[in-house]
Amino acid sequence: MLRIEHLTKNYKSFSLDCTMEVKPGCVTGLIGQNGAGKSTTFKAALGLVRPDGGTIRILGRDIRDFGAKDRQKLGVVLSDSGFSGYLTVADTVPVLGSLYEDFDKAFFLEQIRKAGLPDNKKIKEFSTGMKAKLKVITAISHNARLLILDEPTSGLDVVARDELLELLREFMEKDEDRSILISSHISGDLETLCDDVYMIHEGRIVLHEDTDVLLSDYAVLKVDERQYDTLDKQYILRCRKESFGYSCLTNQKRYYLENYPKLAVIKGTIDEVITMMIRGAAL
Repeated sequence: MLRIEHLTKNYKSFSLDCTMEVKPGCVTGLIGQNGAGKSTTFKAALGLVRPDGGTIRILGRDIRDFGAKDRQKLGVVLSDSGFSGYLTVADTVPVLGSLYEDFDKAFFLEQIRKAGLPDNKKIKEFSTGMKAKLKVITAISHNARLLILDEPTSGLDVVARDELLELLREFMEKDEDRSILISSHISGDLETLCDDVYMIHEGRIVLHEDTDVLLSDYAVLKVDERQYDTLDKQYILRCRKESFGYSCLTNQKRYYLENYPKLAVIKGTIDEVITMMIRGAAL
């Protein structure tokens, strides 16, 4: 669905070199700190930023050959984009109908109703969460094959986030060939939605893992100085000095549970992995 190979983009104080893939039928997450390169990657994949090098293939075509008709098969949410604030939801309906051949007006209006969005209120008067809901509903209302969603749940409370994530799950269930590329700073969203995750740091992909593997096999070991000295470190990815000793990230949790039963082993989460991969040191 989307293949990015050595995408490079150089700015004065930042450079990107990214390789990643979103496979058919999969939800892929891109995680990392603010400024790590997530939005630049998304915009380059959409042709909104001109790369300095590398290749981008989207829906089987080179991005340079991707035309207006091809773009109808994309559903996009970007953090800094949206409708004119002077429009109402009712005003957007004919606009979307003219942009997308497969725009499903009935589905769109039904989701707007379920989300509790007023159709006669100017969008500039919407809360941040209401605008986020409108953008996601728009993205899934024209039979897109690939969704590219940059922080789509930003500004939403827990209930609203869960509602939007359920919409995305339903979107995937309706067609096994659909795919989603999503970024979010809320790790719980990605843990329950994504099949795999890429982690980007300072413009480079530093980790790619299936979500199930990350949650089942990754862990953080909490060890004191003596335990650290005797620890088999062949499966340690990162270490960080702490007041009590060391925190150590591993992708072989079972090995340490079986061979070091007295160690404190904390189940890995996306937040834990991000923290250790960024703040920890490689051995």
